[in-house]
Amino acid sequence: MRRVVHLTTVHQAFDNRIFRKECRSLAAAGFDVTLVVPHERDETVDGVRIRALPRPEGRLARLLLTGPRAWRAARSLDADLYHLHDPELLGAGLLLRAAGKPVIYDAHEDYRSSISQKAYLPAWLRRPLAVLSGAAERWAARRLRVVLAERYYARRLPRGLAVLNYPILADYEDLPAPPDLADDRPRFLYTGWHSADRGALVAAGLPGLHPDLVLHMVGYCPADLAAAMRRAAGADAERLLLEGEGRYVPHERILAHYAWPGWRAGVALFPPTPHYREKELTKLFEYMAAGIPVLCSDFPVWRDLVEGAGAGRCVDPGDREAIAAALRWFCDHRDEARAMGERGRRAARERLNWEREAAKLAALYEEILG
Repeated sequence: MRRVVHLTTVHQAFDNRIFRKECRSLAAAGFDVTLVVPHERDETVDGVRIRALPRPEGRLARLLLTGPRAWRAARSLDADLYHLHDPELLGAGLLLRAAGKPVIYDAHEDYRSSISQKAYLPAWLRRPLAVLSGAAERWAARRLRVVLAERYYARRLPRGLAVLNYPILADYEDLPAPPDLADDRPRFLYTGWHSADRGALVAAGLPGLHPDLVLHMVGYCPADLAAAMRRAAGADAERLLLEGEGRYVPHERILAHYAWPGWRAGVALFPPTPHYREKELTKLFEYMAAGIPVLCSDFPVWRDLVEGAGAGRCVDPGDREAIAAALRWFCDHRDEARAMGERGRRAARERLNWEREAAKLAALYEEILG
Protein backbone atom coordinates (compact mmCIF):
# COMPACT_ATOMS: atom_id res chain seq x y z
CA MET A 1 0.00 0.00 0.00
CA ARG A 2 1.35 3.43 -0.96
CA ARG A 3 2.19 5.60 2.04
CA VAL A 4 1.30 9.30 1.93
CA VAL A 5 1.83 11.95 4.60
CA HIS A 6 -0.09 15.22 5.03
CA LEU A 7 1.57 17.95 7.08
CA THR A 8 0.16 21.06 8.75
CA THR A 9 1.33 23.23 11.61
CA VAL A 10 -1.42 25.85 11.28
CA HIS A 11 -4.66 23.86 11.14
CA GLN A 12 -6.28 21.68 13.78
CA ALA A 13 -6.33 17.90 13.43
CA PHE A 14 -9.89 17.52 12.15
CA ASP A 15 -9.81 20.42 9.72
CA ASN A 16 -12.65 20.24 7.24
CA ARG A 17 -10.50 20.30 4.08
CA ILE A 18 -7.38 18.48 5.26
CA PHE A 19 -8.81 15.69 7.40
CA ARG A 20 -12.51 15.35 6.61
CA LYS A 21 -12.17 15.75 2.85
CA GLU A 22 -8.67 14.97 1.59
CA CYS A 23 -7.23 12.51 4.12
CA ARG A 24 -10.40 10.47 4.59
CA SER A 25 -11.08 10.32 0.85
CA LEU A 26 -7.53 9.16 0.11
CA ALA A 27 -7.72 6.50 2.83
CA ALA A 28 -11.01 5.28 1.34
CA ALA A 29 -9.31 5.17 -2.08
CA GLY A 30 -6.70 2.73 -0.75
CA PHE A 31 -3.80 4.94 0.31
CA ASP A 32 -2.01 4.54 3.65
CA VAL A 33 -2.53 8.06 5.06
CA THR A 34 -0.79 9.75 8.00
CA LEU A 35 -1.53 13.31 9.12
CA VAL A 36 1.28 15.12 10.98
CA VAL A 37 -0.40 17.89 13.00
CA PRO A 38 -0.36 19.62 16.41
CA HIS A 39 -2.66 17.43 18.50
CA GLU A 40 -3.06 15.92 21.96
CA ARG A 41 -2.11 12.33 21.08
CA ASP A 42 -1.36 9.84 18.34
CA GLU A 43 -4.52 8.06 17.19
CA THR A 44 -6.25 6.58 14.16
CA VAL A 45 -9.58 8.06 13.06
CA ASP A 46 -11.59 7.00 9.98
CA GLY A 47 -8.61 5.09 8.61
CA VAL A 48 -6.23 8.08 8.96
CA ARG A 49 -3.27 7.83 11.34
CA ILE A 50 -2.67 11.06 13.24
CA ARG A 51 0.95 11.71 14.24
CA ALA A 52 0.71 14.29 17.02
CA LEU A 53 3.08 17.23 17.40
CA PRO A 54 3.27 19.37 20.58
CA ARG A 55 0.98 22.37 20.36
CA PRO A 56 2.99 25.58 19.90
CA GLU A 57 2.70 28.47 22.34
CA GLY A 58 2.17 31.32 19.89
CA ARG A 59 3.10 32.09 16.28
CA LEU A 60 6.84 32.45 16.87
CA ALA A 61 7.06 29.04 18.56
CA ARG A 62 5.11 27.55 15.68
CA LEU A 63 7.59 28.92 13.16
CA LEU A 64 10.74 28.12 15.09
CA LEU A 65 9.80 24.81 16.74
CA THR A 66 6.72 23.16 15.22
CA GLY A 67 7.85 23.47 11.59
CA PRO A 68 11.18 21.67 12.19
CA ARG A 69 9.37 19.04 14.29
CA ALA A 70 6.93 18.43 11.43
CA TRP A 71 9.83 18.02 8.98
CA ARG A 72 11.63 15.54 11.26
CA ALA A 73 8.42 13.54 11.75
CA ALA A 74 7.78 13.52 8.02
CA ARG A 75 11.32 12.39 7.23
CA SER A 76 11.09 9.55 9.79
CA LEU A 77 7.90 8.23 8.16
CA ASP A 78 9.71 7.72 4.80
CA ALA A 79 6.49 8.05 2.79
CA ASP A 80 6.03 7.66 -0.96
CA LEU A 81 4.46 11.13 -1.26
CA TYR A 82 4.13 14.22 0.95
CA HIS A 83 1.31 16.77 0.88
CA LEU A 84 1.79 20.05 2.79
CA HIS A 85 -0.84 22.60 3.65
CA ASP A 86 0.94 25.72 4.94
CA PRO A 87 3.35 28.12 3.20
CA GLU A 88 5.61 28.02 6.26
CA LEU A 89 6.23 24.34 5.47
CA LEU A 90 7.54 25.05 1.97
CA GLY A 91 11.13 24.84 3.23
CA ALA A 92 10.43 21.37 4.63
CA GLY A 93 8.82 20.46 1.31
CA LEU A 94 11.91 21.53 -0.64
CA LEU A 95 14.13 19.45 1.65
CA LEU A 96 11.91 16.40 1.10
CA ARG A 97 11.95 17.07 -2.65
CA ALA A 98 15.76 17.29 -2.60
CA ALA A 99 15.75 13.86 -0.93
CA GLY A 100 13.92 12.47 -3.97
CA LYS A 101 10.37 12.49 -2.57
CA PRO A 102 7.39 13.81 -4.56
CA VAL A 103 5.76 16.74 -2.73
CA ILE A 104 2.39 18.48 -3.21
CA TYR A 105 1.78 22.01 -1.95
CA ASP A 106 -1.90 22.69 -1.18
CA ALA A 107 -2.65 26.44 -1.45
CA HIS A 108 -5.58 27.12 0.89
CA GLU A 109 -5.55 30.91 0.80
CA ASP A 110 -4.56 33.99 -1.17
CA TYR A 111 -1.81 34.61 1.37
CA ARG A 112 -0.67 37.88 -0.18
CA SER A 113 -4.05 39.55 0.34
CA SER A 114 -4.67 37.85 3.70
CA ILE A 115 -1.34 39.05 5.15
CA SER A 116 -2.20 42.60 4.11
CA GLN A 117 -5.27 42.37 6.40
CA LYS A 118 -3.63 40.85 9.51
CA ALA A 119 -4.47 43.20 12.38
CA TYR A 120 -1.71 41.79 14.60
CA LEU A 121 0.98 42.96 12.14
CA PRO A 122 2.19 46.60 12.16
CA ALA A 123 0.54 48.46 9.28
CA TRP A 124 3.91 49.45 7.76
CA LEU A 125 5.03 45.82 7.64
CA ARG A 126 1.98 44.22 6.02
CA ARG A 127 2.54 45.17 2.38
CA PRO A 128 6.28 44.37 2.15
CA LEU A 129 5.73 41.12 4.04
CA ALA A 130 2.84 40.20 1.72
CA VAL A 131 4.99 40.88 -1.37
CA LEU A 132 7.95 38.93 0.03
CA SER A 133 5.86 35.95 1.13
CA GLY A 134 4.05 35.85 -2.22
CA ALA A 135 7.33 35.81 -4.13
CA ALA A 136 8.75 33.09 -1.87
CA GLU A 137 5.60 30.98 -2.29
CA ARG A 138 5.73 31.24 -6.09
CA TRP A 139 9.46 30.40 -6.19
CA ALA A 140 9.05 27.32 -4.00
CA ALA A 141 5.83 26.14 -5.66
CA ARG A 142 7.54 26.01 -9.08
CA ARG A 143 9.63 23.15 -7.67
CA LEU A 144 6.65 21.17 -6.31
CA ARG A 145 3.30 19.88 -7.53
CA VAL A 146 0.50 22.27 -6.59
CA VAL A 147 -3.15 21.87 -5.61
CA LEU A 148 -5.45 24.92 -5.41
CA ALA A 149 -8.42 25.29 -3.06
CA GLU A 150 -9.73 28.18 -5.21
CA ARG A 151 -9.80 28.60 -8.98
CA TYR A 152 -8.48 32.18 -8.98
CA TYR A 153 -5.26 31.14 -7.20
CA ALA A 154 -4.13 29.97 -10.64
CA ARG A 155 -3.19 33.58 -11.38
CA ARG A 156 -0.24 33.31 -9.01
CA LEU A 157 0.26 29.53 -9.25
CA PRO A 158 -0.63 28.71 -12.88
CA ARG A 159 0.56 25.09 -12.74
CA GLY A 160 -1.85 24.21 -9.95
CA LEU A 161 -4.71 21.71 -10.14
CA ALA A 162 -7.98 23.08 -8.70
CA VAL A 163 -9.38 20.72 -6.06
CA LEU A 164 -12.19 22.84 -4.70
CA ASN A 165 -13.76 22.97 -1.24
CA TYR A 166 -17.17 21.69 -2.25
CA PRO A 167 -19.31 19.93 0.40
CA ILE A 168 -19.36 16.18 0.97
CA LEU A 169 -22.77 15.11 -0.29
CA ALA A 170 -22.95 12.21 2.16
CA ASP A 171 -22.91 14.74 5.03
CA TYR A 172 -26.25 16.08 3.83
CA GLU A 173 -28.02 12.79 3.16
CA ASP A 174 -28.40 11.68 6.79
CA LEU A 175 -28.13 14.85 8.84
CA PRO A 176 -28.03 14.72 12.65
CA ALA A 177 -30.97 15.91 14.74
CA PRO A 178 -31.65 19.62 14.21
CA PRO A 179 -31.78 22.14 17.07
CA ASP A 180 -35.14 22.60 18.77
CA LEU A 181 -36.44 25.87 17.30
CA ALA A 182 -40.15 25.58 17.87
CA ASP A 183 -41.42 29.14 17.35
CA ASP A 184 -42.17 30.62 13.94
CA ARG A 185 -39.97 33.72 14.14
CA PRO A 186 -37.96 34.28 10.92
CA ARG A 187 -34.53 32.77 11.57
CA PHE A 188 -31.38 33.29 9.52
CA LEU A 189 -28.11 31.36 9.79
CA TYR A 190 -24.40 32.12 9.56
CA THR A 191 -21.80 29.35 9.91
CA GLY A 192 -18.02 29.42 10.17
CA TRP A 193 -15.40 31.58 11.82
CA HIS A 194 -16.32 35.12 12.85
CA SER A 195 -14.18 38.16 12.11
CA ALA A 196 -14.73 41.75 11.06
CA ASP A 197 -13.55 41.03 7.50
CA ARG A 198 -16.00 38.10 7.40
CA GLY A 199 -18.85 40.51 8.06
CA ALA A 200 -19.35 39.90 11.80
CA LEU A 201 -20.27 43.51 12.52
CA VAL A 202 -22.50 43.71 9.45
CA ALA A 203 -24.30 40.56 10.63
CA ALA A 204 -24.67 41.98 14.15
CA GLY A 205 -26.83 44.74 12.70
CA LEU A 206 -29.31 42.40 10.98
CA PRO A 207 -31.74 41.98 13.92
CA GLY A 208 -32.11 45.78 13.97
CA LEU A 209 -33.31 45.73 10.36
CA HIS A 210 -36.35 43.54 11.01
CA PRO A 211 -38.47 43.54 14.18
CA ASP A 212 -38.80 39.75 14.49
CA LEU A 213 -35.64 38.43 12.87
CA VAL A 214 -33.36 36.07 14.83
CA LEU A 215 -29.80 35.50 13.56
CA HIS A 216 -27.96 32.33 14.62
CA MET A 217 -24.18 32.54 14.20
CA VAL A 218 -22.49 29.15 14.64
CA GLY A 219 -18.70 28.93 14.66
CA TYR A 220 -15.64 30.17 16.50
CA CYS A 221 -15.97 33.78 17.65
CA PRO A 222 -13.26 35.53 19.73
CA ALA A 223 -14.68 36.80 23.02
CA ASP A 224 -13.70 40.43 22.35
CA LEU A 225 -15.39 40.32 18.93
CA ALA A 226 -18.53 38.80 20.46
CA ALA A 227 -18.70 41.74 22.88
CA ALA A 228 -18.27 44.20 20.01
CA MET A 229 -21.04 42.45 18.05
CA ARG A 230 -23.45 42.71 20.98
CA ARG A 231 -22.64 46.39 21.34
CA ALA A 232 -23.31 46.84 17.62
CA ALA A 233 -26.64 45.02 17.96
CA GLY A 234 -27.62 47.27 20.88
CA ALA A 235 -31.20 46.75 22.07
CA ASP A 236 -31.62 43.90 19.57
CA ALA A 237 -28.72 41.83 20.94
CA GLU A 238 -31.09 39.24 22.44
CA ARG A 239 -31.95 38.20 18.85
CA LEU A 240 -28.27 37.74 17.96
CA LEU A 241 -27.45 34.18 19.07
CA LEU A 242 -23.76 33.22 19.12
CA GLU A 243 -22.72 29.58 19.43
CA GLY A 244 -18.95 29.26 19.60
CA GLU A 245 -17.90 32.25 21.67
CA GLY A 246 -14.25 31.60 22.52
CA ARG A 247 -14.38 27.97 21.39
CA TYR A 248 -14.20 25.77 18.32
CA VAL A 249 -17.53 24.37 17.06
CA PRO A 250 -17.31 20.81 15.61
CA HIS A 251 -18.48 20.43 12.03
CA GLU A 252 -21.09 17.91 13.22
CA ARG A 253 -22.75 20.67 15.24
CA ILE A 254 -22.86 22.91 12.17
CA LEU A 255 -24.41 20.05 10.20
CA ALA A 256 -27.08 19.73 12.91
CA HIS A 257 -28.03 23.35 12.29
CA TYR A 258 -28.14 22.73 8.54
CA ALA A 259 -30.70 19.98 9.24
CA TRP A 260 -33.31 22.43 10.57
CA PRO A 261 -35.81 23.01 7.73
CA GLY A 262 -37.02 26.48 8.72
CA TRP A 263 -34.11 28.77 7.88
CA ARG A 264 -35.18 31.74 5.76
CA ALA A 265 -31.63 32.09 4.38
CA GLY A 266 -27.97 31.42 5.03
CA VAL A 267 -26.06 34.69 5.37
CA ALA A 268 -22.61 35.78 4.10
CA LEU A 269 -22.54 39.58 4.02
CA PHE A 270 -18.79 40.21 3.85
CA PRO A 271 -17.33 43.70 3.32
CA PRO A 272 -15.55 44.14 -0.06
CA THR A 273 -11.95 43.30 0.92
CA PRO A 274 -9.45 42.06 -1.71
CA HIS A 275 -9.15 38.75 0.13
CA TYR A 276 -12.82 37.83 -0.25
CA ARG A 277 -14.05 39.53 -3.43
CA GLU A 278 -13.00 36.57 -5.59
CA LYS A 279 -13.03 33.80 -3.01
CA GLU A 280 -15.65 31.08 -3.45
CA LEU A 281 -16.77 30.63 0.15
CA THR A 282 -17.18 27.09 1.40
CA LYS A 283 -20.24 28.17 3.38
CA LEU A 284 -22.07 29.17 0.18
CA PHE A 285 -21.71 25.62 -1.16
CA GLU A 286 -22.73 24.19 2.21
CA TYR A 287 -25.89 26.31 2.35
CA MET A 288 -26.73 25.12 -1.15
CA ALA A 289 -26.08 21.45 -0.34
CA ALA A 290 -28.38 21.77 2.68
CA GLY A 291 -31.14 23.33 0.57
CA ILE A 292 -30.90 26.70 2.36
CA PRO A 293 -31.37 29.80 0.17
CA VAL A 294 -28.45 32.24 0.25
CA LEU A 295 -28.21 35.96 1.09
CA CYS A 296 -24.71 37.20 0.32
CA SER A 297 -22.59 40.12 -0.86
CA ASP A 298 -22.93 41.12 -4.50
CA PHE A 299 -19.35 40.37 -5.52
CA PRO A 300 -19.29 39.26 -9.19
CA VAL A 301 -17.94 35.76 -8.41
CA TRP A 302 -20.56 35.22 -5.70
CA ARG A 303 -23.33 36.59 -7.90
CA ASP A 304 -22.42 34.20 -10.71
CA LEU A 305 -22.45 31.29 -8.28
CA VAL A 306 -25.58 32.09 -6.26
CA GLU A 307 -27.87 34.00 -8.60
CA GLY A 308 -26.50 32.05 -11.58
CA ALA A 309 -27.89 28.89 -9.97
CA GLY A 310 -31.08 30.66 -8.88
CA ALA A 311 -30.13 29.78 -5.29
CA GLY A 312 -30.42 33.15 -3.54
CA ARG A 313 -30.02 36.90 -3.63
CA CYS A 314 -26.95 39.17 -3.61
CA VAL A 315 -26.89 42.69 -2.13
CA ASP A 316 -24.40 45.47 -1.46
CA PRO A 317 -23.07 44.68 2.06
CA GLY A 318 -22.69 48.41 2.74
CA ASP A 319 -26.29 49.32 1.84
CA ARG A 320 -28.48 48.82 4.93
CA GLU A 321 -31.67 49.61 3.02
CA ALA A 322 -30.89 46.97 0.38
CA ILE A 323 -30.11 44.43 3.10
CA ALA A 324 -33.33 45.26 4.95
CA ALA A 325 -35.35 44.87 1.75
CA ALA A 326 -33.73 41.47 1.08
CA LEU A 327 -34.48 40.31 4.64
CA ARG A 328 -38.13 41.32 4.24
CA TRP A 329 -38.28 39.48 0.94
CA PHE A 330 -37.03 36.23 2.49
CA CYS A 331 -39.49 36.64 5.35
CA ASP A 332 -42.47 37.38 3.10
CA HIS A 333 -41.83 34.96 0.19
CA ARG A 334 -41.28 31.60 1.87
CA ASP A 335 -42.34 29.42 -1.07
CA GLU A 336 -40.11 31.24 -3.53
CA ALA A 337 -37.22 31.12 -1.05
CA ARG A 338 -37.69 27.37 -0.60
CA ALA A 339 -37.55 26.96 -4.38
CA MET A 340 -34.22 28.82 -4.34
CA GLY A 341 -32.96 26.39 -1.73
CA GLU A 342 -33.99 23.42 -3.83
CA ARG A 343 -32.23 24.82 -6.90
CA GLY A 344 -29.08 25.24 -4.81
CA ARG A 345 -29.38 21.66 -3.56
CA ARG A 346 -29.71 20.41 -7.14
CA ALA A 347 -26.58 22.33 -8.22
CA ALA A 348 -24.65 20.77 -5.33
CA ARG A 349 -25.77 17.27 -6.24
CA GLU A 350 -25.00 17.67 -9.92
CA ARG A 351 -21.66 19.47 -9.90
CA LEU A 352 -20.68 21.36 -6.71
CA ASN A 353 -19.70 18.41 -4.51
CA TRP A 354 -16.56 16.96 -2.94
CA GLU A 355 -17.07 13.51 -4.44
CA ARG A 356 -16.09 14.90 -7.87
CA GLU A 357 -13.10 16.75 -6.40
CA ALA A 358 -11.91 13.69 -4.46
CA ALA A 359 -11.69 11.74 -7.71
CA LYS A 360 -9.45 14.50 -9.17
CA LEU A 361 -7.16 14.37 -6.13
CA ALA A 362 -6.86 10.58 -6.22
CA ALA A 363 -6.10 10.73 -9.94
CA LEU A 364 -3.30 13.23 -9.27
CA TYR A 365 -1.81 10.87 -6.67
CA GLU A 366 -1.99 7.97 -9.12
CA GLU A 367 -0.26 10.08 -11.78
CA ILE A 368 2.55 11.12 -9.44
CA LEU A 369 3.08 7.64 -8.02
CA GLY A 370 2.86 5.94 -11.39
